[in-house]
Amino acid sequence: MSEVPDSTAGSPRPGPSQGEAQPASPPRRAAWEVLLPEEGATEDMAAFLAGILMPGDLVALSGGLGAGKTTLARAMIRELAGDPALEVPSPTFTLMQPYETRSGRTVIHADLYRLRGPDELVELGFDELSETAITLVEWPERLGARENPTLTVELSLRPEFGEEARLVRIDGTGDMRERLERARAVRALLARSGWDEAERVLMQGDASSRAYERLVKPDGETAVLMISPPRPDGPPVKDGKPYSAVVKLAESIHAFVGMDRALRAIGFSAPKILGENLDAGLLILEDLGAEPVTENGAPRPERYAEAVRLLAKLHATDLPTTVPVSEGIDHAIPPYDLEALLFEADLLPEWYAPAIRGATLSPEARGAFRDLWAEALKELIAEPATWTLRDYHSPNLIWLPERTGLERVGVIDFQDAVMGHPAYDVASLLQDARVDASADFELRLLGLYIRERRGRDIGFDMQAFARAYAVLAAQRATKILGIFARLDRRDGKPGYLAHLPRVEGYLARNLAHPALAGLRAWHETHLPSLVAARPDADPTP
Repeated sequence: MSEVPDSTAGSPRPGPSQGEAQPASPPRRAAWEVLLPEEGATEDMAAFLAGILMPGDLVALSGGLGAGKTTLARAMIRELAGDPALEVPSPTFTLMQPYETRSGRTVIHADLYRLRGPDELVELGFDELSETAITLVEWPERLGARENPTLTVELSLRPEFGEEARLVRIDGTGDMRERLERARAVRALLARSGWDEAERVLMQGDASSRAYERLVKPDGETAVLMISPPRPDGPPVKDGKPYSAVVKLAESIHAFVGMDRALRAIGFSAPKILGENLDAGLLILEDLGAEPVTENGAPRPERYAEAVRLLAKLHATDLPTTVPVSEGIDHAIPPYDLEALLFEADLLPEWYAPAIRGATLSPEARGAFRDLWAEALKELIAEPATWTLRDYHSPNLIWLPERTGLERVGVIDFQDAVMGHPAYDVASLLQDARVDASADFELRLLGLYIRERRGRDIGFDMQAFARAYAVLAAQRATKILGIFARLDRRDGKPGYLAHLPRVEGYLARNLAHPALAGLRAWHETHLPSLVAARPDADPTP
């Protein structure tokens, strides 16, 4: 396949020149034109286009007689069905031919050349079938306007390049155009990074909008493709700002790249970046593997100890508030300020209380909750800040036994890092929503952290840290309860509810600290079942 150059395709767009890296909306590309010199190239293009299609999509195949529409459609159907030998006859006389694929998706191949009128499509049930199927339509001009996400594919003969040569012009509407451009960007990145021959295997994602694929070369070498397009602004939630801006979530991949390179620069095992397209939000990353720091849902003590030592070293290091992303682009690490911490805590009365506990809280009760949290947090905000990776817990830690020392702890999730109190990440590790760990185990590792910190900093204040740990661990548990309830009710992801009892236990344990007496009393009044059981131990060293 040979791409026909246009004014934008193939040339990188410049990123922001300085400061916080927030790329502008990309300019609209011209339609994608590709020369297909022979039938094999047509089949390769079909496989590529099939990879971006979803149920409800419409593929409009146009071109003159003999232009190759049926050849392309047949190759796409075989790719979608996962059956290269599937018999795919032309539907010229039947108008519509459905196919059931191994994945459970329905594919419809329609040829409207002999369509007598729109009433004939109604009789065939075209509208109902195309709502949930992937529909490939030859002679789409006879179909009329449709609201389905549409991929337009126009084929024309180009005999000057060979007997089988075709020129294909590809475009899309709405979400389809975005998917097409992202797929093109992925394809280009894989090619220039030497991974274009790799098999792409979908990996399990997380609660974010990011997607991951494991790339496997024929020789067995692997890497990870990270797909993290710029985050669109959501609706304003406070002072005209979207949720991501209030709680300081990364809005582009620049934050990941800056923190990744900064962590590697100080000797930590973040994945090496093997290829990148910052504007499209694409990275090819070193594959650190999947060896966990847990076993059967419980922490492996020696691995957790190394993860604690890593934090102690990080927190004892003098760290910058701005890190380089690439030439001329820096990422300013935002502060984990009082506004962000309070807004996160508010997720409990907003989502968890009504959805999980059936409690409708009055404005006065919610105001008192917020005031109590502001009082508990205000002293911590004034203390010296460090890099707070924010998601430093078991799903994001990979054990690397072939390395030595702290480099055995691989860290893979840090794009939402902020400048915050060091106690936050310690709590994130030791009060993991997915891991069963006793209060005694937590206490022993807190003691290890304190010894490591005092060994590096003789002035380390153990009592101040203990108070901060209890407060931030409680804030984090409060936030997670709200987020998990929101993931269930708003986002249709009920799987996170299985972790609620564990997080509820952490919150009850943390609220036993004297610094949180007011908040414990608030819970006893408004959510008494959440703190009814006495925590099994006080984790304060």
